Amino acid sequence: MNCPVCNFQDTKVIDSRPTQDGSSIRRRRECPQCLKRFTTFEILETVQIFVIKKDGTKEMFDKNKLLAGVLKACQKRPVNAEDIVSDIETELQNTLTQEIESGKLGEMVMRRLKDADKVAYVRFASVYREFKDIDTFFAELNELRGEQEK
Repeated sequence: MNCPVCNFQDTKVIDSRPTQDGSSIRRRRECPQCLKRFTTFEILETVQIFVIKKDGTKEMFDKNKLLAGVLKACQKRPVNAEDIVSDIETELQNTLTQEIESGKLGEMVMRRLKDADKVAYVRFASVYREFKDIDTFFAELNELRGEQEK
């Protein structure tokens, strides 16, 4: 890091600590040449993730769009949709993949909802899997019942 005062190229870190929200690191630095102190912030560089839609088009991953869908499924249910979406976003960032198929993204949501709340899971699945009729809906419910009995 260059000194902002004298442009010396070798500053030293005096103190490091996380910011209040934990999203970055605050560092106090000192220039050994002019002895001026200054603060820098280090943040995590995130990977841009693209979602490959069913028709083959790509769009940037939008956390808010995913959250809106999960919130609808979790409406009036004891599920924290924000936590589910944040977990998915973190998992995507940790894989360092730049593309994900919308189907895999939907499966990630459904896996978490299935563990968290069966009603929210069925709501999300009915839209995601495009249930065509009541028989498809009952088939999904019967599958859930079978898993619960195990």
